[in-house]
Amino acid sequence: MNNKFFAETLIRWYTHQHRDLPWRQTQNPYYIWLSEIILQQTRVAQGLPYYERFVSAYPTVIDLANAPEQEVIRLWQGLGYYSRARNLHQTAKHIAYQLNGVFPSTYNELLKLKGIGPYTAAAIASFAFDEAVAVVDGNVYRVLARVFGVDLDIASSQGQKRFAQLATELISTEQPALYNQAIMEFGAVHCTPTSPDCLLCPFQGVCEANLTGRVTQLPVKIKKTKVRVRHYHYFILIKDGQLAMNLRTERDIWQQLYDFYLVETEHPDATLDSLSLPSFLQKALSQSVVSQPSETITHILTHQRIQARFWQVALPSGFDLELPPSLRFFTQEEIDELPKPVLVSTYWKARFFE
Repeated sequence: MNNKFFAETLIRWYTHQHRDLPWRQTQNPYYIWLSEIILQQTRVAQGLPYYERFVSAYPTVIDLANAPEQEVIRLWQGLGYYSRARNLHQTAKHIAYQLNGVFPSTYNELLKLKGIGPYTAAAIASFAFDEAVAVVDGNVYRVLARVFGVDLDIASSQGQKRFAQLATELISTEQPALYNQAIMEFGAVHCTPTSPDCLLCPFQGVCEANLTGRVTQLPVKIKKTKVRVRHYHYFILIKDGQLAMNLRTERDIWQQLYDFYLVETEHPDATLDSLSLPSFLQKALSQSVVSQPSETITHILTHQRIQARFWQVALPSGFDLELPPSLRFFTQEEIDELPKPVLVSTYWKARFFE
C-alpha cells in the first residue's frame, strides 16, 4: 500500500468522524501535555472531567507549579497511578522555575522532562509544534498490525522497533499533527480491540488482517502481566469524634495519599489474633470496643487485586495513645479534604455518611 494513500485515507476519515475534544482545539503545549498525562492508562470518558477540572483550577503551568502537592493529588483522586500526579506537579515546577514557564518545543527536549516518555513527547511535539514525529501507542499498534499484517509481539524489542520504523515511514510530513490524531482516533473508535467495524472500514480492501481472517489475532501480545493479590486489614481508630488517618510514604501504590492504619497479610483468612500488630495498636485494641468487619471488600487495580477488611476501633474518650509519625487524628471535615484512594474514600462515605 502506498504510504501517501494510507495517510490521506486516515486524515479524510478523521475529518468526518473524530470526536470533538477540548485539547484538540488548541496548540497550547500545557493543555496538550495535561491531557496526555491524564489519558495515560485512562479512557477519554473518564479523563475528560479531570482535564476540565485541572484546566479550571490551574489555567497555566505557573498556576499548577505554585499549587500545594496535596491539593494536586486530591484533584487527581480517582484516576489511579498517582505517580502521574506527582510527576505532573514536579514537571510543572521545572518548566515554571527552570525554563521560565516555556515548554520545550522539540521531541528530544521534551523527552528530558520527568514523566514524559517517547509516546507523550511525540504527541506534544506534533500536536503543539507540528514536528513530524510519529506517535506509537496501543491504538497505533493495533491499526498498523492489522492493516499491514505485522505479526510481531508488540511487547518484544523486535516488535517495538518494527512498529516504530513503520510509523515513522507512514507519518505525513505535511500534516503530522492531523495524521497522529487520525491514527490514534481510528484505533480508539473504529479499529477497536474486540469489535472493529470492518464492514465500514476505509481500508477494508487492503487490510491484511481482514483479507486473511486474522483481525482477532492481531496485534500479537504474548507477555501477560500477572495480577498480584493483596490482603489488607485496615484499623480505623476513632476517638472523641475524630478518626486516625495514615499518610502513605512508602514507594508503593497510593504514595502521598491518606488511608487508615494498615496491616497487610499473606493469607486471606487471617484472624485478628493471628495478625502481627505494633504495640500502640495492641494497646488500643485492649482498651477499645472493636467492630468486626462484616465483609471483605474487593478493589481492582490494573495489576493488583486488593482484598480489604475494615476494623473499627472505638477508643475511650481522652484515651492517651502515642501514634507513629505518619498517623494522626483528623475531624470528619478535615478528612473530606484529604486525598484518599478510591477504596478508602468509598468506604469512608458509605460507613460514615449513611
